[in-house]
Amino acid sequence: MRNGSIQRKTGETEVEVTLVIDGAGKADIATGIGFLDHMLTLFASHGLFDLTVHARGDLHVDEHHTAEDVFICLGKALDQALGDRRGLVRTAHSYTPMDEALALVAVDLGGRPYCVFESEFATPRVGGLGTDLIFHLFESLAIHGRMNLHAQVLYGRNDHHKIEALFKALARALDAATLIDPRRQGVPSTKGTLTI
Repeated sequence: MRNGSIQRKTGETEVEVTLVIDGAGKADIATGIGFLDHMLTLFASHGLFDLTVHARGDLHVDEHHTAEDVFICLGKALDQALGDRRGLVRTAHSYTPMDEALALVAVDLGGRPYCVFESEFATPRVGGLGTDLIFHLFESLAIHGRMNLHAQVLYGRNDHHKIEALFKALARALDAATLIDPRRQGVPSTKGTLTI
């Protein structure tokens, strides 16, 4: 069972994240940010991950600290669940539509953190989540999950649809990249290691 469990407590937030890679898409999400809960729930469903996220944060300030710390913990839980990454498919991508919007996410679980994010949003917020945070959430996941992550909205009009397409594409790309290839012996690298 490939799973990770992370707890983080600061003066701003208290976060617990548990991730099971080989799950069934079950989600138990409560961050206090409704739109973020929606995105994490569909991330679990489309990636077939079992995901529990419980977070309490200084939402009286704004949503930044809570959302950021959730994705720091999600990245760390993914890294923990992957272990030495032996046998992984490692790289994958997904084009995912959501009505008029189309997103592409490509990932490489080779241990080198980097994030490229290309999207423009017309509105400052969707529900309780600032759209300027979306890049930062993907970046935090990439850094703490030790992955190369490229995300792009190719087109779309509605910001909710654009962001939903991104999260679904992320889930599907990670689902494919985290699969174990039975033909693979050892780590998926010609260097023989996935450490930086």
